[in-house]
Amino acid sequence: MSLTARTKQLLQKHNLKPVHHRGQNFLIQNKILDKIINVAKLKKNDIVLEVGPGLGFLTEKLIKKTKKVVAVELDRNLVTILSEEFKDIKNLEIKEGNILKFSADDLGLRDKKYKIVANLPYNITSRFMRNFLEEAEKPDEMILMIQREVANRIVAGPGKMSMLSLSCQFYADCKVEFLVGKRNFLPAPKVDSAVIKLKIKKDLLCHSGLDPESKPLKYSQGSIDDKKLFKIAKIGFSSKRKKLIGNLSKGLKINKDELKKIFKKIGISGDVRSQELGVNDWIRLCENI
Repeated sequence: MSLTARTKQLLQKHNLKPVHHRGQNFLIQNKILDKIINVAKLKKNDIVLEVGPGLGFLTEKLIKKTKKVVAVELDRNLVTILSEEFKDIKNLEIKEGNILKFSADDLGLRDKKYKIVANLPYNITSRFMRNFLEEAEKPDEMILMIQREVANRIVAGPGKMSMLSLSCQFYADCKVEFLVGKRNFLPAPKVDSAVIKLKIKKDLLCHSGLDPESKPLKYSQGSIDDKKLFKIAKIGFSSKRKKLIGNLSKGLKINKDELKKIFKKIGISGDVRSQELGVNDWIRLCENI
């Protein structure tokens, strides 16, 4: 039976309809599920956090490949379906709730290596990434299906950088793996999707900025406080049409002449705008301000 037919059958059996405001667009192409599994490069001892398992089609493949899957689903009706469909599966733990309100510790992932595999609702993408990239117990990798436009923003280079691309690229190596057209979903969303992989940098030992006792982040360029870096970047991106030096002068209350000296020292033009800087430029700024 095709995934389209299975989707319709399960929804009809439980008298359900996809909930639009929760981003319920069910993937109905088996070959794309297989491509996601291939991108994840799963091993038998892997632990996977699956976000938004929906009707469980990807879950079926994950449990066959891994040691354990923790699946977090917001919709109680879908949790009921998943619990019924996978009632005899030992290596699957289904949790009901909003993933944005869970930490890795809440999910039993403290001191464990794990990967995240998710078909994310578009409206939580940025908050979800921020939560788990700044998480003390970071995943090794995140394999995410997200809106194509957002995926392009994440991997953007200098000239098109944003707070999202800076934060993602600071913590992880980011790559768009493949595109997924909207016709591969039921119901079809209005935009195309993409599968992106974020591989957390191993030379990055970062605190979230929430623990005053934690040591500064160890980065490949040296030691840097990530909380300070993102405070500076947020001010820098506050008015993208204006020159960065003006934004920083106003937001940090630093004289422009002093900032010009810093910019010259680290080889950044005084006329640059925030979106023109790469990750290493922001690191050097943070180290010198």
